[in-house]
Amino acid sequence: MTMSTQIHTQDAIRTLTNAFAPMNCLIMAARKGCFSFTLVNEHGIARHSERLYPDQYSSAEPLQAVIERTRQALVA
Repeated sequence: MTMSTQIHTQDAIRTLTNAFAPMNCLIMAARKGCFSFTLVNEHGIARHSERLYPDQYSSAEPLQAVIERTRQALVA
C-alpha cells in the first residue's frame, strides 16, 4: 500500500466514522487498498456491512455516494 493510498484510506475511515455517528463504524481487513466497514447500533447489532475499493473512497464524490446509499439502506 502506498503512502497516498494509506492516507486516502485513513481519511475515508474518518469520514465514514463521522458520517454514521453515533453508530460504531468497525473497520476490518484494511489491506491491498481495500477495507470493509460495518455499522453497529447501540444494541450491538450490525446494521450494514460493505467492502470498499480505492475507486470508491479515493475522492470525495464516490465516497459521498456510498454514504448516501448506505443512509438510504439504513432507513429502508
